[in-house]
Amino acid sequence: GMFVCKAGHLATRKARTGKKGTSKSQSQTYYFDIEKCKVGCYKEGAKSKTYSVTIKSDTHAEQEAFQNTEAFKQLAANRYKVEAKNSELKNGHGYDTASTAGLFGMEIQGATTIFAVNLKRILKLLNENE
Repeated sequence: GMFVCKAGHLATRKARTGKKGTSKSQSQTYYFDIEKCKVGCYKEGAKSKTYSVTIKSDTHAEQEAFQNTEAFKQLAANRYKVEAKNSELKNGHGYDTASTAGLFGMEIQGATTIFAVNLKRILKLLNENE
């Protein structure tokens, strides 16, 4: 069917943009009569006389369904803890940039940085128990 704008005008035509059968989303664009919109456009200073609706691809629909599950909500609730630790590694211990060239150097830097942060955590927990 055709789309009706908030002022009550019916779209004159519609077109679908984007490729079929790809992981990218298509969109449905509705076109309105310019003369009708000039008379009673509900939105002041509207730049275009079109309205686009995104049609979700299969990938996006699957992701949306996963985000509505209880498992995802549980993971999202715990994410802030991981992000706080990542922030500490990057900002407090120089893990944001590699100090050496090469994969081995980066592995050593990662291991020592994480070891240092874990030691700090162990010492903090030991001091709390005393």
